[in-house]
Amino acid sequence: MRLSKPKQRGFTLVELLVVIAIIGVLVGLLLPAVQAAREAARRMSCSNNFKQIGLAIHNYHSSYQQLPTHGSGTMPLLQPPGNVADGPSQVWRSSTTASRESLSMLVGILPFIEQQAIWEQISNPSAERTDGNLGAAIGTIANPWNPMGPTPQDINYIPWATEIVAYRCPSDPGFGLPALGRTNFAACIGDSAVQSDYGPYLNVSPFDRSAAEDARAACRGFFMPRQRTAFRDCLDGLSNTIAMGEIATDLGDEDVRTKVPNVSGSPHINHIRQNPSYCADNGLIDPERPRFWAPGNTGNTAIAGRGYRWASHMPFYGSVMTILPPNREVCIQSNGYNTRCIAGVSSRHQGGAHVLMGDGAVRFLTDSIEAGDSRAGMVFNITWAAQRPGLPSPYGLWGSLGTRAAREVIDAEF
Repeated sequence: MRLSKPKQRGFTLVELLVVIAIIGVLVGLLLPAVQAAREAARRMSCSNNFKQIGLAIHNYHSSYQQLPTHGSGTMPLLQPPGNVADGPSQVWRSSTTASRESLSMLVGILPFIEQQAIWEQISNPSAERTDGNLGAAIGTIANPWNPMGPTPQDINYIPWATEIVAYRCPSDPGFGLPALGRTNFAACIGDSAVQSDYGPYLNVSPFDRSAAEDARAACRGFFMPRQRTAFRDCLDGLSNTIAMGEIATDLGDEDVRTKVPNVSGSPHINHIRQNPSYCADNGLIDPERPRFWAPGNTGNTAIAGRGYRWASHMPFYGSVMTILPPNREVCIQSNGYNTRCIAGVSSRHQGGAHVLMGDGAVRFLTDSIEAGDSRAGMVFNITWAAQRPGLPSPYGLWGSLGTRAAREVIDAEF
């Protein structure tokens, strides 16, 4: 009697294709959920980094009874001792012998975010360079960098080129040159671009009466450029005032939030002061791709990308303003330098960006936050009734959150 072997049955081609199709559908359904979960984790990490900065600001205030100055550092002598006259000076103009009071408040809080090592390198003479050039004019044993370093654009000063993880948002993919050390967090200086660079000073000149009057009227934010402030100056309440805002760093793609348009002759500070939407109203943005500058308006190489210099207090690099709502364009005066501009809050998150309140709370505010009239003139030290000092912010809830003492208290949740 012969025993028959059982037949071995495998998958047919049709069954195999059906299984593959089902797996493909499941993967297609799963990937967005995985990506969303990853972004949620990155956003949480971003919020946590911001929270640590908030705690550092409060610890700094507890130690020194003031906020870290936004626009601090050293200043070389203008003239030999005894001569107080303003005038040209090679020592004054040098960007390597002193930081020229251009350092952001992020520099001052380094010891309070467990970055004591880099703070020691900044606050003491340093004989190291990123290029390792032992024969250079400065940054060597024979001629070290001075304490508090050079101005923040000097790539050969190691601290300025150092990426500090606590100052980054994981959702932002930007890295590497041409940036130095990047940052995704910037100080809030209020709802005006006037004197947003040097406060009561004119560039690197001594205290100026006219500039001081303008700064007193226009610099209404939690931080004031080159001026000491404290919690007591925040009359609207710490929980009602934005201390810092999130910013996206430039990826080299002509994003209107992170790059400056290349336009000759305009806009000037007078244009953007009278109409914050000047860049949008004058055809500088691509109508087919509204997140990018229009062809022909791109490629301004005089100004680097947003967030490229964590140590700089200049508005384009280290400040935010509550003028245009989150994720609107950057609009800057075209003098070839990164001074006065409308530099708002932005992020790589969907629909909004984080802000740090004065009390240390981190909030996520949407792009649709009530922002008043985006074409209204800024409050300024002039005789025009619509822009005179002391008026409420013309930029609605968004603008009022950026001012520290305009008697605009928010009762409802936002």
